[in-house]
Amino acid sequence: MSELRVGRAPSLDDLAAIAERVFADLPEGFRRLAGDVVFRVDDFPEQAVLDELGIEDAFELTGLYQGVDLGRRSVFDVSPQPSRVFLYRRPILDEWAERGDVTLEELVGHVLVHEIGHHFGLSDADIHAIEAAAE
Repeated sequence: MSELRVGRAPSLDDLAAIAERVFADLPEGFRRLAGDVVFRVDDFPEQAVLDELGIEDAFELTGLYQGVDLGRRSVFDVSPQPSRVFLYRRPILDEWAERGDVTLEELVGHVLVHEIGHHFGLSDADIHAIEAAAE
C-alpha cells in the first residue's frame, strides 16, 4: 500500500512565480504591447472591490484589471497610476481543484491573459469571442 503524500498549497510567492513564467512564455509582441503592467497576487480581492463589482462571494473573482486601458489613454492625462493585474490565489486554487481538467499553469495563464485583454481595452464579451475562436 502506498503512502498518501499531501503537499502544501501554492503560496502567494509560488503563484507569482507561475504568473511570471507564464507571462515570459507569451509571445514577445504581446508582452511588449502589455507594457509596464504591474502584476500582484493576493489571497482574495478587497471587500471594496467586491462591493464595487456587485460580487458577494470572493471565490467568484479570480483576477482583476485596474487602470486606464490603452484605448482610453491620452498624452494629456496627468501621469496615470500604473495599470495593475491582480490574481487572486484562493479563488484560482479553488477553481483549479474543482475543474481538474487544466494545470495550475494553464489556469493562471488564462486568468492573466484575460486581465491583460482588459488592459488592451477588450470587454469580457470580446475576450470570450477570441477564446471561442481559438478553440
